[in-house]
Amino acid sequence: MRAIISSHKNFTSSKIIHVDMDCFYASVEIRERPELKNKPVAVAGSSASRGVITTCNYIARKFGIRSAMPSITAKRLCPHIVFLPINMEKYRLISKEIHKIYKCYTKVIEPVSLDEAYLDVTNSEYCQGDPEEMARQIRMKIHEDIGITASAGIASNKFLAKIASDWNKPNGQYSIPDNAIKNFILKLPVRKIYGVGKKTEILLKSNGINTCQDLQKLSKERLSGLLGKYGRTLYSLSRGIDLRKVESHKISKSLSVEDTYMVDLTNQEQTLNELRLLYLELIKRLNMEIYKKRIIKSCYVKIKFNDFKLTTIQKSSEVINYEIYANLLNKSLLTNRKSIRLLGVGVQFNNESISQLNLDIS
Repeated sequence: MRAIISSHKNFTSSKIIHVDMDCFYASVEIRERPELKNKPVAVAGSSASRGVITTCNYIARKFGIRSAMPSITAKRLCPHIVFLPINMEKYRLISKEIHKIYKCYTKVIEPVSLDEAYLDVTNSEYCQGDPEEMARQIRMKIHEDIGITASAGIASNKFLAKIASDWNKPNGQYSIPDNAIKNFILKLPVRKIYGVGKKTEILLKSNGINTCQDLQKLSKERLSGLLGKYGRTLYSLSRGIDLRKVESHKISKSLSVEDTYMVDLTNQEQTLNELRLLYLELIKRLNMEIYKKRIIKSCYVKIKFNDFKLTTIQKSSEVINYEIYANLLNKSLLTNRKSIRLLGVGVQFNNESISQLNLDIS
């Protein structure tokens, strides 16, 4: 699809930019080892035989390699792939430099992870208030100063800006001005919507729902019947409506990642595989600038069984690693053998003081 040509005057409400680094960890490593530029590269935790892919470059993706894939599977798909170790401290420092660039254009910045952030430039006077020009300059500065590329999306809300940043990847940008939202959203596949995973997509498609246009034909009640509380959210998103604000100062008592499964998890191996995926996403979020100095006081696993019984089991700890979550899960499964509808992992913070997080991605 061709990029929409727009004037910033067509953003009649808010002006939101979503900036997303292209293959962030892999790009940083390749920047320091330019001989790898034209080779498939993956950054993975632990060893090449037991690790999990954190990210990979676009050359590796052509072989079907993706994030959260076991390294041994990636090696089978691409025998000549180059594995590189994770260096979180280096990525944090580079992310901090990128945020200095953002702050030249606005102070209203909401980090999503080390490699992406929302910028509210509604009231910014830079570039004569043109968010598209701001996005171009930000991407140019990141390339010139940091040596990696970024993509950006511009829209009047976070949902659309996030979608737009993925539209012309890598090293591109895309705008969805207010006067183009209605037509743009109609053809948008459901899988592009925030919160729609593989299982939800399968459920929607089994009901003949493939695009936002299909979703718009259903009432809130019908969507709620299909997807519970999320159905009401989907009703709004399918119309391009997202009222969430860009929040630059948000102190939370906890952080969690969870998933509700359309098909219940029925065995321990399957559940542990899903647990690791959730754990990797939690690690990614904990490395965001707003969390990196928070002290963890406990780790917990949240489980909703197929009878809708909800249980949470936790352990006091200032250190986070996968084994803690696996042990908590196994302990819970000893007393309940029912299949699992929802699984989540999280941490609770000690809000009385801050320190460097102790993260273990192995």
